[in-house]
Amino acid sequence: MEARRESVALDMDIAPWGGQEYLVPTSFGPISVTVCGDLDKPALVTYPDVGLNYLSCFEGLFSCSEASSVLFHNFCIYHIDPPGHEVGAPEIPSEQEVLTADDLADQVAEVLDYFGLDEVIGMGVTAGAYILSLFACKYTDRALGLILVSPLSQSTSWTEWLSNQAMINIIYFCGLTGFVKERLLQRYFSSEVRDSSESTIEGLDVLTTVRHHMDDRRSENVMRYMQAIHQRQDLTENLKNLRCRTLILVGDQSPFYHEALHMSDTMNRRYNALIEVEGCGSLVTEERPQSMIVPIELFLTGYAFYQPPLRSLTSSPRSPLSPLCMSAELLSPESLGLKLKPIKTRVSSPEPEL
Repeated sequence: MEARRESVALDMDIAPWGGQEYLVPTSFGPISVTVCGDLDKPALVTYPDVGLNYLSCFEGLFSCSEASSVLFHNFCIYHIDPPGHEVGAPEIPSEQEVLTADDLADQVAEVLDYFGLDEVIGMGVTAGAYILSLFACKYTDRALGLILVSPLSQSTSWTEWLSNQAMINIIYFCGLTGFVKERLLQRYFSSEVRDSSESTIEGLDVLTTVRHHMDDRRSENVMRYMQAIHQRQDLTENLKNLRCRTLILVGDQSPFYHEALHMSDTMNRRYNALIEVEGCGSLVTEERPQSMIVPIELFLTGYAFYQPPLRSLTSSPRSPLSPLCMSAELLSPESLGLKLKPIKTRVSSPEPEL
């Protein structure tokens, strides 16, 4: 712990949620990491989707009052921004080598080394979910668990390949045009949010907030992250052998809905649970953050370090991935405080003992 305290002494600035922002040197270049909470608590690492940073991707979730009692109460949060995606980031020089998804996963491991972290729980959204899944496959002893939102696990389909390639070409020649930003919004949100100017979270207009953050992005930096995910490898075979406890959440209007189903079906049924959020796009953390609290709490129940808050809906010592814990009743709209668009739960029965 002493080495860990020394490593975090070089803070950059005060960040939202009472955190500190650090510029962590790695063999792949410096990377921005925002640390929130008590350094002595277990570590939760986050990684955002393409075009987003930790604020625009996770602000809705971590601003929920329930999140502080479930997440901040139990973890020290390490928000990792993709290279060049932090607020006010300069443009990465074009002559600098473009990092691959493998490089980004290895960079996560170097961030953990910098802070003296042996093992973590990862929370990623879409492209960020892929990076953390790849990290878990490469560094199996360092991944305690994964919370994946609308994750990717296969190589790009022809449809996604054409869409990504078109956006990469436009960004290269024209920058982050209005067309590119609209395509990214389609990636993040359901049609209901995109068509409504009254869609709000905690009194803030979701679209306005995300658009504001997107305006701060440097086109070269966004293109590089997109290229890394565009050229990703298929993780299917690695996921079959992954024994990392995994919670998968996906909006049923997400362009990557079937990717999430594939990932859940591929992984050992003992180690994963799939939650579908109806009427929601990929960015569940911003569009429907309240719907994530109870599933996350149930997922964490099986960890020895987890301390349920007083308002906890369950104190069951059973694994959070067992059918009894992930029951339809506990995940009902009433339990989640939702009036519409209930959550559907897909949890297979455990495999019979051999």
